Order: sequence, then structure tokens, then C-alpha cells
Amino acid sequence: MSVPNAFLRLDYEPAFQSLGDDYFDWVAAAEFPQHDLRFRNDALLPQLGLDPATVTDQEFIAAFGQFQGRESFLAMRYHGYQFGEYNPRLGDGRGFLYGQIRGQDGLLYDLATKGSGQTPYSRNGDGRLTLKGGVREVLATEMLARLGVNTSRTLVLVETGEKLWRGDEPSPTRSSVIVRMGQSHIRFGTFERLHYLNRPDLIDRLLTHVVALYYPHLIDRPDWRSRFYEELVDRVALLCAQWMAAGFCHAVLNTDNMLVTGQSFDYGPYAFLPTYDPTFTAAYFDYYGRYAYGNQPTICRLNLELLQKPLGMVTDPADLVTALEAFADRYQSAYLRLMTTRLGFGELPTPEADDLVEATLQLLSVSQMPYHRFFETLRSHFEPAWRDRPELYANERPFWVGPSDSNPQGETARYWAQWCDRYGRLLQQQSTEGLAAIAQQLCQANATITIVRPEIERVWEAIDREDDWQPFNALLAAIAQP
Repeated sequence: MSVPNAFLRLDYEPAFQSLGDDYFDWVAAAEFPQHDLRFRNDALLPQLGLDPATVTDQEFIAAFGQFQGRESFLAMRYHGYQFGEYNPRLGDGRGFLYGQIRGQDGLLYDLATKGSGQTPYSRNGDGRLTLKGGVREVLATEMLARLGVNTSRTLVLVETGEKLWRGDEPSPTRSSVIVRMGQSHIRFGTFERLHYLNRPDLIDRLLTHVVALYYPHLIDRPDWRSRFYEELVDRVALLCAQWMAAGFCHAVLNTDNMLVTGQSFDYGPYAFLPTYDPTFTAAYFDYYGRYAYGNQPTICRLNLELLQKPLGMVTDPADLVTALEAFADRYQSAYLRLMTTRLGFGELPTPEADDLVEATLQLLSVSQMPYHRFFETLRSHFEPAWRDRPELYANERPFWVGPSDSNPQGETARYWAQWCDRYGRLLQQQSTEGLAAIAQQLCQANATITIVRPEIERVWEAIDREDDWQPFNALLAAIAQP
């Protein structure tokens, strides 16, 4: 007697489905000619109550490549502001909500697809995902999770054997489907669609659903509607600070790409900073830099402001305006804390944190050294002896200068000396135990590698030309290194 598929045995909850068909359409998955498992995220299985050792590759493929045991799924309806223009022709166009399950931590998680076929919202698209897009999303989610960003994760990547034509990739190119695991797929745009339809009743039903599931500590308060928005402002401010500290540019911060749980998801033309540059833009089609790295706090605040339109139909608009005023302070305090954490320190008084972060950004900006190399080499070179022997790092050749690099001159040398002075003064305040904690913090907050574009292209070239997945797997192992 065969054992049922582990993923089909899970106790799925029809949470979003229970809202009714004003919020979604039933769709079927595409049938694919090929099913090659390219990535399975065993680290996520215990959260689903599954032992990775007992789940076979074929179970992943049957559930999430062939979609066995299920005939239809939910394509979610939403609208959104895309590059500042309202678009009422959106919705899940190449994915669907596969199912929702309560994790071992008690939270509700969505399993949702990308590349699983056409839906009523495909807008003449094929509903597919390129294999390169799938590879990039796996790398993004694993890298962001390693850097402490509140992100969805990729549960599985399956290559599906079709040839796709794309204007932004050499074509034909290979196809894939992924399943992401995250805290809801309800977007700002889910509410915006209902405002567009002038349905405050549906907005209130959806808002009650969101708060009951994702903000349950608020639901019994008389002011729970405005309190939800206040907490969402905090969550989005924190998420944006996490992106900025991680040196990450999402690239497409439309309102349909922002979730009401304040979690990051959906990675298309993203990029990690090569060097510190607030004007850096990841998407080739972002001609005017609307979603540039340095604009992300402004855009996140704007998207929260736009969300006031639908929420204002069911709660006092004045309360929403007041709540949003806290965004800048919440963002700045979170950003300073995260940056000082990457530099090895825990909580610092605001003046000291300001001085240290300012000195770091000035050094990174003037030197134009690789942004992530600075933190990676600080992690690998730091010694507790720096407190009493500053010459070990504050010398003519900084720790981040490689053998083939010339010693910094002029402005760079001046800002390096400034950074050493501020870092050294903070070290001198530390006890022996404090110095050990800094070394540990540097390892926890900084990975040994960051996936800048050349690294991703190197991995993809091996897959594309030789079907060699070893560099991809090696890069994932490096990302996960403690």
C-alpha cells in the first residue's frame, strides 16, 4: 500500500477561501512536459511539521510540479499603483494560492505558486516563469533570510521543460515553477481594488480577516482598525530599514508588491548594491529611478499613504494620517539599530549610533569599495585585540583593502581615519565579554558572501550552458554558512 504524499497530508485551512468569491477566482494548474526538482528547501519542512528525511523528491514534484490531488486553486484579485499609475487590470497572472497551513509556531503560512500557468489575469501572458527567474528568486530569498530580512522563502523550484520567449532574456529560455512560503499574499492592492469598486463592505470584511489572522492581539480592541494601520506602519518601516541595511534594492515597489503583513516577497529584477550609491537602480525599465535604492523609504511611506484611501472608507482618516507621521522616526531608529548590528554592536545610544553609521556611509560612498565586502571583511578580520592595539586595523592598509588594491589616498584616507577613530572609541568602552559579543554579532549579522549580479550571472551561465548546478548549490551553501 502506497504512503500518501506528505504535502497532501497537511492540514490546510481554507482561510482566504472563507472570504467568498468576491476576492478570488478558481483556476487550474498548467500541465508541464517535464518535472526536474532543482531545489527543495528542507530547512522549511520542520515548520510544516515534516521531517526532511522522510519526504522524497518525488513528493515535492507530485505536489508542486504535477499538482496531483488538487483540481483547482485560488487566483487572488487585486489592483495596484505601478510606477505611480493606477492599474485596475491586475491579479494573480501566473500563480495561485496553493494552500494555507498553520506552522509549528502557530502562525498561518501561505504556499503560493509562481509560473503555474494562465489565469483570468494573465493579460495575454503565458503564465510561466523562466528558470533563470526561479533561480534568482531562490537566491534572493535565501540571501535575505540570512541577512535577517523578514522575507518569504522559496519552498521548491521545479524545472518544467517548456521553451519560453522573453524580451529581457536570450530566448528561447527554460521554464520553471516555484512555490513560495510566506505570511499571507494579501497586498495593499487587494484593498485598493475594493476601493476602486466602491465596496466598503468588502473592505471591512477583508480588514477583519487580516487583523484576526495576522494581528490577533488587536481584534478585541475598540480601535482595532486604526491600531492595525499603526502597527502596519511600524512593520513596513522595519522592513524598509532591513532592505537598506542589507544593501538590497527590491526594484519594483508597486502597491501590489507590498503585503499587509509587512513581509517582503516577489523578487524580479532585484539587486544587491555593488557599491554604496543611493541612486542605484536595479530594474532596467525604471528609467527615472523611481525605485532606486535610496528612494525605498520614500516609496514605502507613499504606498502606506495610498493605502489610506481604502482604509479610510471604514475607519477615521484622521487616525490614519496621525499614524503615518511616525514612519520616519520608526524607519530611522530601525535603520541605525540594524547598521550598528552589522558593525558588531548591539544597542548604542542614538548619538553614538548616528556618528558610527554616518562615518561608515561616508567611507563607503567616497571609497566606492564594494558595499558588502566591507562587512564581510570586518567580520573575518575583527579581533578583540583591536581595543588595545588599534594599529592592527588603523594602519596604512585598511582591513578591507586587498593585496591588488592601492592604499587609499586623499578623501578616502581621511574618511578611513575618521571611521577608525569612531570605531576605536566604541571598542575602548567594551569589556572583555563585550568584545567577544562583538565578534559573535559580526558573524551572526554578516554572511561570508553576498550575491551581487556577477555572482548570479556566473551561477546562471553554468546552468544555462552546461546544465551544471554545482555552482548554484555551492552558493546556497555559502549563503547558509554560520
